[in-house]
Amino acid sequence: MTDWIGLAEEVAARLKADAAERDRANRPPTAEVDLLRSSGLLAAEEAADAVTRIISAADASIGHLIGYHYLHLWRAELFDNPSAAARMRADRDWFWSGVSNPLDAALELTPTSDGFIVNGRKTFATGASVADRLVVSATRVDTDEKITFTVDAKADGISYPSDWDNTGQRLTASGGIVFENVAVDAQDVLGAQPADSIRLSLAALGFQLALTQIYVGIAAGALAEAAEYTRGQARPWLLSGVEAASADPYILAGYGELVASLEAAGTLADRASESLRQSAAAGSDLTAEQRASTAVTVSSAKVFATRVVNETTSKIFEFMGARATATKFGYDRFWRNARTLTLHDPVVYKAREVGAYFLTGEHPPFTGYS
Repeated sequence: MTDWIGLAEEVAARLKADAAERDRANRPPTAEVDLLRSSGLLAAEEAADAVTRIISAADASIGHLIGYHYLHLWRAELFDNPSAAARMRADRDWFWSGVSNPLDAALELTPTSDGFIVNGRKTFATGASVADRLVVSATRVDTDEKITFTVDAKADGISYPSDWDNTGQRLTASGGIVFENVAVDAQDVLGAQPADSIRLSLAALGFQLALTQIYVGIAAGALAEAAEYTRGQARPWLLSGVEAASADPYILAGYGELVASLEAAGTLADRASESLRQSAAAGSDLTAEQRASTAVTVSSAKVFATRVVNETTSKIFEFMGARATATKFGYDRFWRNARTLTLHDPVVYKAREVGAYFLTGEHPPFTGYS
């Protein structure tokens, strides 16, 4: 059996070595995706959560890419189309990305004799421009059905404006994508997505969980690098009465609080992952109550992980000191990545879902985010 954890740690070590430099260079992550491909990690679906965290700790952008790669392969299984889902694994070196921003329903499908033609533009598609294959959602012009299909990322008619230039997650290639008369073969259609399908609604929870695992990874990476700096370079404050910053009781207590919070966030994320696994495994027996319970478990994990990662990536500077803000270290990338990614969708609505379920039993609605 492949040691996916050990392999992920080896890849993470290579990414960590020049993470700050690559973040500043802000180049498309072509080499990084090639590293994931050549390492074999793209096939590590059985260890997806752990691998996503480990890679995110070293480089949040690349952790985001591989986390979504696993997600797209997993969510294909939710459709009642095993042959199409199996074809997605025909080449285990394929890197998968998705085009399905729920707030941007701009793609139109026109039926043909052997499939569809897709046209339109999406403003946001994480990793699409460096992917081998895409999972895409679009709307049929004749029926208004939402259809999900796969397509070659380099197919004729697909272009990428290269317009991603945000504060954080700079190496996720999360820019726009344009489809101009792109052919979709009928065999590559995963299926329709009825708005009331309880099983297909699990895909939205999968996205939320993937983000949560990335948050946990970012917090872990920030703590690890801050601790290394504190042990080796931080100076004790003149009133501390100690000879090393690592002996300062306030710094020790501060790290202790962050470590405890990180452990709790990781445990909640794992609990949410198991709940989602059980709901997906239920198949057609999945009930509305089980789905609601899973949704709330995922939301609880995301609410807490959001707080933990934003606090951790900011507070570490208090323990490292002013010199740690030097650009050469690049420690600010942890906060920039966390702040950018945690704005994906308003976490306060996740807290509201948890509170409503607790107080009234109200089930979270089926949306692209819940």
